[in-house]
Amino acid sequence: MRIDRFLKLSRIVKRRSVAQEMIIHGAVRVGGTEVRPSKDLSPGDVVEVAFPRKIITLRVISVDESLLKRGGECFEVTDERNVPGDQRPW
Repeated sequence: MRIDRFLKLSRIVKRRSVAQEMIIHGAVRVGGTEVRPSKDLSPGDVVEVAFPRKIITLRVISVDESLLKRGGECFEVTDERNVPGDQRPW
């Protein structure tokens, strides 16, 4: 499953267009490297998502679309850290 679609269906980001924009601007990394919105995720991937005030690190458990649409557990948050207001996440 594409990473932009995963972020939207898992409700980490509200809209797919917002997820795509975040990815293009480098706010999303998979395995520590910047990716494109078309990057396919697989179980076990580590995804970092940088928001203006925090960075969330999560591990993908499943990329099953029907499970994501029902709100099932498809990822686990492994780390969440705040970023001071005067600093940028990356």
